[in-house]
Amino acid sequence: MLVILKRDAGEISRQAAQLVASAVRKNPSLTLGLATGSTMIAVYQELVRLNKAGSLDFSQVVTFNLDEYLGLAPTHPQSFHHFMQQHLFAHVNISSRNIHTPDGTIRGDYDKYCAAYEDAIHQAGGIDLQLLGIGRNGHIGFNEPTSSIGSRTRLKVLEKETIDDNAKSFAPGEESPRCAITMGIGTILEARKILLIATGGSKAAAVTKAIEGPVTSAVPASALQLHPDVTFIIDDPAAAQLTQRDYYTRVLEMTALLTPDRLS
Repeated sequence: MLVILKRDAGEISRQAAQLVASAVRKNPSLTLGLATGSTMIAVYQELVRLNKAGSLDFSQVVTFNLDEYLGLAPTHPQSFHHFMQQHLFAHVNISSRNIHTPDGTIRGDYDKYCAAYEDAIHQAGGIDLQLLGIGRNGHIGFNEPTSSIGSRTRLKVLEKETIDDNAKSFAPGEESPRCAITMGIGTILEARKILLIATGGSKAAAVTKAIEGPVTSAVPASALQLHPDVTFIIDDPAAAQLTQRDYYTRVLEMTALLTPDRLS
């Protein structure tokens, strides 16, 4: 696990976008796992800028989004399908046939639908690079605490804390979704490389438990300790509770010296 400490959200978004862009340049047909949330907006803005400048080509990239609210149509302004169109897909040269987002309008056989989403990832050759955020309770995707580390794409009931956090984005009087379709922790761990970004003091406890705490289903992000190639990019407030900051800085310095490709 590599921990990159940055001063602010601007530095984080530029570093994260640089790592994504470098991965696409090395493999133009990269399969990219995508996340939503306010932390990702600046990352996507930087990727759009690079695309429009002619230095980044999305024409062969294949994408799979982590999750989607159950009950929201793609046109709903708070759907993750809409989020991705608004902040990335509508502004870059990606083919619509290469975009995969869970369908929040499905009814009936959820297990069959989720198995088909897993199969689509498999048919694409697996995810090369997975972007992640982290919730205040340590969730990744919508894998809430107590989620199995081996879990696959499935229908997930959301915790009250997550529902309350999400409710701020919905119109007054509009009910925040209670369930979502989400990739499982096991699905996420099969990505070849994982990049998690986090900003703000509200994420400090979750970040510390994910990086330094025991691996436990009570903190889903702690399962990332089991992955061989994970990078955290976090700002000072999000890193405030880490106990090994000096060590992470030394590791980063040695990584830059010995394996610079990992940082580019």
